[in-house]
Amino acid sequence: MTETSSLAPGHVGVLGGGRMGAGIAHAFLLAGSRVTVVERDADAAQAAAARVLESVDSSIARGTALAPVEEYRERLSTGTDAALFAPCTLVVEAVPEDLALKIDALRRVEAHVASDAVIASNTSSISIDELAAVLDRPSHLLGMHFFNPVPASTLVEIVRGASTAPPLVDSARGWVAALGKTPIVVADAPGFASSRLGVALGLEAIRMLEEGVASAEDIDTAMTLGYKHPVGPLRLTDIVGLDVRLGIAEYLAAHLGERFEPPALLRRLVAEGHLGRKSGRGFYEWDAS
Repeated sequence: MTETSSLAPGHVGVLGGGRMGAGIAHAFLLAGSRVTVVERDADAAQAAAARVLESVDSSIARGTALAPVEEYRERLSTGTDAALFAPCTLVVEAVPEDLALKIDALRRVEAHVASDAVIASNTSSISIDELAAVLDRPSHLLGMHFFNPVPASTLVEIVRGASTAPPLVDSARGWVAALGKTPIVVADAPGFASSRLGVALGLEAIRMLEEGVASAEDIDTAMTLGYKHPVGPLRLTDIVGLDVRLGIAEYLAAHLGERFEPPALLRRLVAEGHLGRKSGRGFYEWDAS
């Protein structure tokens, strides 16, 4: 049995097969799409395939993926050449949150996709208009901001740039619905809706820890029990990655002012290599195995 939805794109490309890219690939595979993941080299492409299929195995074990793993494996391909995106209806860029890196990635994608293909950036804070300005077909770009971990998250933030063709937004709504997730649509603005609010809360929590107001555990408990947040802002920062949060905060500070200036504690932890769950230590200790 396949979960194919008539709303899901027939063939989806994902540029970047790290944690986010693999999660996005997993989501579209479960919706019935054929998925092509392109990585920087053969080893990274092989690792991306393993990452996606491991996630699929977990979904099968939980009963949220209904087909045998062989079917998903048949619809998944990986490689190193962006030319593999030629047949894709939609290509999602999922490279790290760096402006120059994303510009290069989007140019590579546009050079190899069909003229009517949709390109989406998974950016969590960078302006879609700024990214669209480097493309020959800016009307074909929009933001599709997935949340980590993608398989468990039920939200996708669709970002409408000034040049984004209106029908693309409707298509994106349908694609998100096909994934079993809820779309919200926001205009292009620094940090959009989710990152702007989430980072503001996270930075204030770090300042409170820095000032000795309370422990990390008690600050997080204040939000999980007092405000019913599913996870506290400091633990969430560990999950997202302190380096990722720092990069977003720096971008927001440059565009929205000093209220987003990263606390010294955040800068110090990143400089020391304490990046959160992925490194084994951030505001908490984690099993990095």
